[in-house]
Amino acid sequence: MSWNPFARGKREERPVVAPVSREEVDGRAGALQRALTLGGAALPADDVAVARKLLARVAERSRLGGDHTVVALAGATGSGKSSLFNLLVGEPVSRIGARRPTTSRASAAIWGESVPGELLDWLDISARHQVHPSMPRYAELDGLVLLDLPDFDSRVREHRAEADRVLEMCDLFVWVTDPQKYADAVLHEQYVRQLAVAKATSVVVLNQVDRLTPEAAQSCLADLTRLLEEDGLTDAVVLPTSTIATGGGELLIDALADLVQSKNASDRRLAGDLRHQAQRLNSHVGAVRPQRVTGSNDELVSALADSAGVNVALDAVERDYRVEAARRTGWPFTRWTQNLKAKPLSRLGLDTQAEANLSRADRRIALGKSSLPPASPAARAAVDLATRRLGERASDGMPAPWADEVRAAATPRDGSMTDALDQAVMRTPLRGRFPAWWRVAAVLQWIFAAVALAGAVWLLVLFGFSMMQIHVGVPTLGGDWLPIPLVMLVVGLLLGFLLALLARSLARAGAARARVDARERLYAAITEVAQERIVAPVAAVVTRHDDTAKALAQASE
Repeated sequence: MSWNPFARGKREERPVVAPVSREEVDGRAGALQRALTLGGAALPADDVAVARKLLARVAERSRLGGDHTVVALAGATGSGKSSLFNLLVGEPVSRIGARRPTTSRASAAIWGESVPGELLDWLDISARHQVHPSMPRYAELDGLVLLDLPDFDSRVREHRAEADRVLEMCDLFVWVTDPQKYADAVLHEQYVRQLAVAKATSVVVLNQVDRLTPEAAQSCLADLTRLLEEDGLTDAVVLPTSTIATGGGELLIDALADLVQSKNASDRRLAGDLRHQAQRLNSHVGAVRPQRVTGSNDELVSALADSAGVNVALDAVERDYRVEAARRTGWPFTRWTQNLKAKPLSRLGLDTQAEANLSRADRRIALGKSSLPPASPAARAAVDLATRRLGERASDGMPAPWADEVRAAATPRDGSMTDALDQAVMRTPLRGRFPAWWRVAAVLQWIFAAVALAGAVWLLVLFGFSMMQIHVGVPTLGGDWLPIPLVMLVVGLLLGFLLALLARSLARAGAARARVDARERLYAAITEVAQERIVAPVAAVVTRHDDTAKALAQASE
């Protein structure tokens, strides 16, 4: 028994088309829309424009509903496409002639009681033919809108453009080829491979098999299937057809009936196009990597602290502590000289918050600029190096536009960073509470000074009496040789001097602690500025990149 290419087998033996839900289409569209919004200028403008056009098409096609399945009959010149169209319709609707190409505008044949005018208007199809209900298997094809397209390899540019326009908008493709052109490069390179990427539903028919022997027809079908699989179109339905042989279109009608009755072709096409466009955009994002900007930023904070003059401020804190300690705990007879010295913190304009009990908001208003020296070239270079390393670490593996955004976020160039650092230093309290021992030392100094002064006054009085040759008895210690007034004077002065020396030693240790405390507060303030002005903007770009990548992954999975 010879092989019959048109023998109708069981339908379940044909490839099963996986259903696509409306929720999946909406989910992919929403994910792609989020990716475009998040990606912004980091995504190529041309691909973004194509994606936005696709989203508009998805929204419009979804609005028009899936009650009708739009099938495009496309083929090369001379493949018998129009003849096959007429065979399916049952009437000579499409003009066939010796001159090629004959079809310049797409025409439609509609199975069903009503003509989907809004859908055809959207497709811009003016030539419309409603198939008569008496046609065989009419009910199985109810809802089919079959389009006869111009030849996609036409020499007339307008014809090719018309074919491409309709192919972009239809739900399903039926590619018509013939034994002479089934390996045509235009078909495979410009259409089949693109459809394979988009995973669009396709039916490929080898027309005019009546010209071949059964063995040759079987060989051509096998070779065509192999070529399609090499192009990546592994789930295409490959069928033989003939407009002359009896039953030459039955297998194609079976395939169309299955697809039309599933009422899922439009969603599958839209989902495939969304997936394809998301995959194209996927090459413009990098991998999602956790902890790009987390971890220690000690190098950055240290460099910013140096550029902000923190070491100068800390030196001033230490000196200011010692000066204030000397003014409050020094020898009362000489401590007034400390008031003649300029306070180190005041000279730098860093004592506003120490002198006035202001709220943080009031301080922001009251503070101007400090008198800290500008950053040295070495300090500025250290900041540039630290920010560059942060940007490189955060942008590792990102495409150039994203990496450029990260580096720009890591290196603000508007001069605001200098002011922000200066204000952070000025807002930081650099004077702690005065230690309790200062009060104790001050009281003791006044007691010692009072004892010495009393002794001195007593001695002066005794000296005055002796000048007037008035003898006054003087109390003594240790016999008659150590008068108490002299003891009071000497002991008061000596104890005051020793206490001043002790206070100076304690002040040096306290100044060192005050420096450590001020350093912690200053570095905390600098860290806050670094986080707000550098790390957070970098993290925002990284987060936007990762969210874009995740949205594209969702749209292309």
